[in-house]
Amino acid sequence: MNRDNDQQYNDYPEEPQHDSHYEQEPSNSNEAYRRSEQKEETQTYGHAIQIDEPVKQPQQPKQKSKSWTSFISGIAGGILVLAIVAVLVFTNVISFNSDAASPSTMGTDNISTTTSSNKTLAAETSTKNLTSAIQSASAAVVGVENLQQADLFSESQEAGSGSGVIYKKEDGKAYVVTNNHVVEGASSLEVTLANGETEKATLLGTDEISDLAVLEIDGTNVDAVAAFGTSDDLTVGQQAIAIGNPLGSQFAGSVTQGIISGLDRSVAVDSNNDGTEDWVSEVLQTDAAINPGNSGGALINANGEVIGINSMKIAQEEVEGIGFAIPIDAAKPLINQLETSGKVERPYIGIGAISLDQVPQASKQRTLNLPDDVTAGVVLAQVVEGSAAAEAGLEQYDVITKIDDQDITSMVDLRSYLYSDKKIGDEVNVTYYRDGSKESAKLTLTKEQATEVTNSAEQQQQ
Repeated sequence: MNRDNDQQYNDYPEEPQHDSHYEQEPSNSNEAYRRSEQKEETQTYGHAIQIDEPVKQPQQPKQKSKSWTSFISGIAGGILVLAIVAVLVFTNVISFNSDAASPSTMGTDNISTTTSSNKTLAAETSTKNLTSAIQSASAAVVGVENLQQADLFSESQEAGSGSGVIYKKEDGKAYVVTNNHVVEGASSLEVTLANGETEKATLLGTDEISDLAVLEIDGTNVDAVAAFGTSDDLTVGQQAIAIGNPLGSQFAGSVTQGIISGLDRSVAVDSNNDGTEDWVSEVLQTDAAINPGNSGGALINANGEVIGINSMKIAQEEVEGIGFAIPIDAAKPLINQLETSGKVERPYIGIGAISLDQVPQASKQRTLNLPDDVTAGVVLAQVVEGSAAAEAGLEQYDVITKIDDQDITSMVDLRSYLYSDKKIGDEVNVTYYRDGSKESAKLTLTKEQATEVTNSAEQQQQ
């Protein structure tokens, strides 16, 4: 307590002192005082009742006409109110529709709450559907182990692992699509199902260009088969989910989510690791994380349908979130060919060639004798006997610069044109230079023959 408070509590007012004169007043004066108090109290009490509940006074006969007038006025007022309400209802200012609440009868808080509830319900339903779709697709995604044997006396050891997708089950067998680079060089292959069961796998076919491979396994323990969707109608920004086994079985069945970041991306690929680009892949770009071991796994949409086969990513320190998948519509016919014939049949010329820019300048002048304005093309290092090129009269050291109206600057250009725009049996016109002279020849594209071109470090076959 402070001093001020102490002072406050000590300063009580002094009690009034009774004057002896009042104590000696006669009794009749005291009686008058008491009556005065009583009268004052009675007046005060009566006044209070009047305010709270007025006392009804007896009505005089002359007030009867006033009551009748009030009654008539009340009826007239009621009729007027009903008329006003009728007009408001007629003009839809007031609505009695029980099916939908009018803005005049529902506050904005109720509208906001209802909208929020609907959004929450929709979000929960969407999440449930997505979870179900992922679970369904995940059951068809497997691990693929590449086992290699160093020599005849050593046991096979895992040289690498990836992922695969079960796309068909038929006659007791199940079929798995994966990447070519996942199974390349394998002495034997094993597939680990989503339920943990392991199956020996038979390699039915591979394709280096598309980076696809198809395996066959026993279907006894296979319970789920992936549903293929379509990739032709995808749009940038659409949801994309990658499923696979990044870094092997330790993280089997991992799911990463993103979007379709780009369509029809052209990515140059060195499929045989010789340091030279062999092919330009048309792929889907996604920012869903694709890590080592995800290769061959599924890229699915929100419905759980496979829209791509995860294939590669840009692995640079300064790059993040750029992964690629083979569009499923491009993969479907190739998968079917690999399953049935073990390889993809494409238009074939029958040459081994290298790009002109790989030829030393001295050789260009001394051997090829090209005009100064010819700076790009492919140089024939070898022509396969009996091939379309041989029958058209092409020879070693000829320099092809055009096929039809398409400029050919590299083997990638040549393959891209033939594989994308032509088919087996089509006739094409080849423009080439021989010993400095411009020539042309027509040839009919065939399927690849069993005879193979001798392949050097730089030479590519077509």
